[in-house]
Order: sequence, then structure tokens, then C-alpha cells
Amino acid sequence: MLLTTFLSDVFYGTTVITPGLMVKKSTAAKQPTIGVTGQTLSGTYLLAMIGTPRGTVLHALLQDFTPSGATQNGSSLLTTKATAPASYFGPAPPTETPKYPHKYIFLLHKQPANFAVPAAHKGAVQQRLGINWLKFIADAGLGAPVAANYLQVQSGDNS
Repeated sequence: MLLTTFLSDVFYGTTVITPGLMVKKSTAAKQPTIGVTGQTLSGTYLLAMIGTPRGTVLHALLQDFTPSGATQNGSSLLTTKATAPASYFGPAPPTETPKYPHKYIFLLHKQPANFAVPAAHKGAVQQRLGINWLKFIADAGLGAPVAANYLQVQSGDNS
């Protein structure tokens, strides 16, 4: 079970993502800014963005996030130059009838020294499909997330 008491602050430009916020596909097209409120982070972090419920799609797995020293809306921002192990791609739920909201979960983990994608998960990370995140956490030596958040995008929202 994954438990965290801290919210990951997710910003798409000036749009602040509160848990479960419904946004347009176009709002979440570019990689967001990530931060935390209410805790002081030091060290290096790994961010995963996972889409559900129609299977598990890895929308991002970005390493080497560190505190930037900057703030936005009271949030201490994190930054990375990494585009790996899996670069960001925005939500793109399929057109469905009836329309159905798809959830996109952000999980921020403390990154172990010498982090590498475990061999058993390289295929799922490269293909971005079917990743078992709980098994990935165990195999990669990650702890529980230090912060989490999620947003929703309506299926068929092509704007």
C-alpha cells in the first residue's frame, strides 16, 4: 500500500492542480512544474506520472529532481534536466461513449543513489504499458512516495 500525507504541487503554467481536478488535454500537454508544500526536501527525487484506469500507462518517469530554491504559490519547486528514463507525454484519453474521466497520478519518490530501472521493468518503461508500480517500487529500492497528486482528463477532450 502506498501512503503519503504530503501533496505534490503540480503546476501547468498558472493552473494549480488540486487532487482530482478535471483539466483539458491541452492544459496538461507540456511537462508540469513540480513542488511541495509543508515539508523540506533535500536530495534527489524520482517522479512518475501514471495514467489509469484502462490499463496502466507510464506518462513520465523522470529522475534527478532536486530542490531549486525557487517558489511558486508557496510551493518549494523541484527541477530536473533529465528526460529519462521515460520523457513526459501528456494525457490523451481515447474518445469513448459515454465520456469517461481518466486519472493521471503523480508520485514523487526519494531517488536512491545509483538509481537505474530494474532489468525486469525495462520493457514496460520503454513501451510505457503495463507497468506494475508496486513491484517497480520494490525492485528499484524506492520507499513510499514522499508526495502525490492526481488530475483527470475527460475522454474525447481533444482541446
